[in-house]
Amino acid sequence: MKLLVIVTNEREKVGEIFKEFVEIGVGGATAIDTQGMARILYDKNVDNIPLFGSLKMLIDDKYPFNKTIFVVLNDELVKPAIQAVKRALGDMNKPNVGILFVLPVEYVEGGSLSSS
Repeated sequence: MKLLVIVTNEREKVGEIFKEFVEIGVGGATAIDTQGMARILYDKNVDNIPLFGSLKMLIDDKYPFNKTIFVVLNDELVKPAIQAVKRALGDMNKPNVGILFVLPVEYVEGGSLSSS
């Protein structure tokens, strides 16, 4: 089993990601509001630090939070789930789209998955 984590600035596309997940057989996922380091530092008024002062220009004040999605998957669903995310979000390498990564899961209890 694996944990797929997606952090995206494109909050309005989370529903689209979940619809894609349902179509490939993903039974559930969780989305939470999160904030990145640049946003927190910006909110702390770090204009006097050159690097972080310039980050201020990249931050969209309209959406102070990102969405972070967690989904535990059986191994065979990892690649289809990643492709589903890419269909919804497009090129993850473009600025301000987000990041996704996969981690191994040692044990799961509850939900529709079980550990063996």
